[in-house]
Amino acid sequence: MIPTRGDRPHHLRAALAAVLAQDVPGGVDVVVVVDRGNVAAVARQVDAIAVAGRGDVAAMTRQVSDASTRRSGRVRVMGNHLTPGLPGARNTGIAALGTPLVAFCDDDDLWLPGKLPAQLAALDADPAAEFAGCAVEVEYGTHRVTRLAGTDRVTARHLTRSRMMMVHSSTFLFRRGTIWPDESAPGGHNEDWDLALRAAGRHPIVYVDRPLVRVRWGGSAYVTRWADRIAGLEWMLARHPALAADRRGAARVYGQLAFHNAALGRRRAAGRWALRAFAARWGEPRAPIALAVALGLVSARSVLSVLHTRGHGI
Repeated sequence: MIPTRGDRPHHLRAALAAVLAQDVPGGVDVVVVVDRGNVAAVARQVDAIAVAGRGDVAAMTRQVSDASTRRSGRVRVMGNHLTPGLPGARNTGIAALGTPLVAFCDDDDLWLPGKLPAQLAALDADPAAEFAGCAVEVEYGTHRVTRLAGTDRVTARHLTRSRMMMVHSSTFLFRRGTIWPDESAPGGHNEDWDLALRAAGRHPIVYVDRPLVRVRWGGSAYVTRWADRIAGLEWMLARHPALAADRRGAARVYGQLAFHNAALGRRRAAGRWALRAFAARWGEPRAPIALAVALGLVSARSVLSVLHTRGHGI
C-alpha cells in the first residue's frame, strides 16, 4: 500500500512504477490511499502511468463509477476511510487488500529491483517469521548513503537500543492480519517504529541486509514538526517502558527530546532533557547538539541538513 496526499505526483508515479516492476509470481496488487487529498487528482496521476506505457498498469485500464475509488489495472486509488493521518491511511490500505502479505512504500520512496523476491525468500526460509525488512539507500539532494543493519534478524532489543532507521516503513513486508499500525500515534509520528517493535516482540524481523529501497529525504512533511515529534517520543516512552530501561536507548530518546524542544525555543525543557540524556549515558551526542541549538549557536535545520547528507537523522 502506498499512502499519499497527492502533492508529489512525480515521486508517486516513480514509486508506483517501481512497485509494479517487482518480479514476483502473480504480480503485485496496489492500493494507493489518499489522506486529506484529492482522490480524483491522484487517480489521474495513476492513469498517467498507463498512458506512458509503464508497468502492469498499462496492460489493463478500467475505471468504475464510484467517486471514492478508481481502478487502473491492478491499482486501486481510494481515500483514507479511517483516522486522518498516516496510520489511518495504512490501515485503510491493509483492509482493502485481500492478499496474504502486505508491503508498505511511501510515495516519495523507491523500491529497487529484487526487493520483494529477496524478502519473500527470507520469509520462506523462516516459516515462523511474520515480518521482513531490508537495508536502504538514503538519498538527500545529490548524496546517497547506504544504511545496513549488520544482521539478518532484527530483535526488539535492537529496536529498543536504537531506532534503526534502516528498518524503514518502506521496507516493511508482513503477513496480513498479524499486526496493524496504531492510529493513536500523535501526528502519525513513530507509528512505524512502534509497529516494528511490536512485530519484533512477536518474532524477530527477518532482514535482508542489502539496500533494496531508496529512501528520499528532504520532502517529508514530518521532519520539522517539532511539537508532534515531541509528542510522538513521549507516546513511545509510555507505550514501551523498555525504552527507558535501556540506558543507551533512553539517552538517545532524551537527547532527541532535548533537540526538538530546543528547535521550538524551549530552552528550559531542552536543558532538562539534555541533563536526563547525560545522566543515562554521558557520551550521548544529541545532548550537546541540543544545547548548542538552545543557545542559538546553530539552527536545528542546519543540524538536520548536515546529518541527512551523511544518511542520518537526529
